Amino acid sequence: MKKMPFGMMKTVMLVSLALMIALPVSLFAGETLDGVKKKGFVTVGVNGSLFGFGQPDEKGAWKGLDVDTGRAVAAAVFGDAEKVKFVPLTAVQRFTALQSGEIDVLCRNATRTLSRDTALGLNFVTVNYYDGQAFMISKKLGIKSAKELEGATVCVLPGTTTEQNAADFFRANNMKWKPVVIEQTAELAKTFFAGRCDCLTSDASQLAGTRAVAPNPADYIILPEIISKEPLAPAVRHGDDQWRDIVDYAVLAMIQAEELGISSENADEMLKSTNPSIQRFLGVNEGNGAALGLDEKFAYNIVKQVGNYGEMFERNVGVNTSLGLKRGLNALWTNGGLMYAPPFK
Repeated sequence: MKKMPFGMMKTVMLVSLALMIALPVSLFAGETLDGVKKKGFVTVGVNGSLFGFGQPDEKGAWKGLDVDTGRAVAAAVFGDAEKVKFVPLTAVQRFTALQSGEIDVLCRNATRTLSRDTALGLNFVTVNYYDGQAFMISKKLGIKSAKELEGATVCVLPGTTTEQNAADFFRANNMKWKPVVIEQTAELAKTFFAGRCDCLTSDASQLAGTRAVAPNPADYIILPEIISKEPLAPAVRHGDDQWRDIVDYAVLAMIQAEELGISSENADEMLKSTNPSIQRFLGVNEGNGAALGLDEKFAYNIVKQVGNYGEMFERNVGVNTSLGLKRGLNALWTNGGLMYAPPFK
């Protein structure tokens, strides 16, 4: 075969590159987005029994911060936050369900770690709740500090960073402990409230949610020590960058909306704004939606139907709920927190 001259080869490569750049984003649509559109809804893995984050109410309606995050993804893809199916998963089941394709996205108070990013083949997106591990005990024990838990029996979930963190904490403080491993979150709470273990350890937000549904919440206290960093974030599978971007910017849209002062209440009025940042964000000026392979109003649909991050936080876990959580690290960066979105342009 006659070898192509170098000059001609270079020309062909440049033309090919130009064609690739010119092709519409939709031609490179990821497999996950195609599959989601074909079935007509987003399948979201959630906790299922964690008050404030993921749990059906007495009428069967799903509620929680993680649930609303899943709805935000549906609003971005379909323009309809209700085009979503929630699948309750245990801590042991959650990553396998994502890896196998049983769910499209995992929104289940999962901590981003190096091993999960790599060995498990997952991609975590922007954190939707910054947390840390703590300990909850009955007030009647009279304990004021986690460093007084020498010899305690501790209820803990398997397959979590929680178990390893607890072991590290007791080892570092030269204390003995006895783990009581329970797989289901709901059963874990029942075991603790029944007095079968002295202490319950988990993310502080999860402890607050567990205490909120206790027979008598005032009987329990969360000890002051926070023993770990737990950046909780939605996760997707490796290998589909478009889907990762969509889920990522669904979370970021709620954060950016709060910073811009856009809420579910004023989103329609904000469409009339002359602020270029708001115009781009809400899709009045085109570009952002096309870049993701979505409708230009994807961010508007999220905020109008689900709300901004502050709205989502306050109605599910905020100070006026039974969890009573302050924003803390989950405040906007402008208010001393860690919630920060890159420019939408």
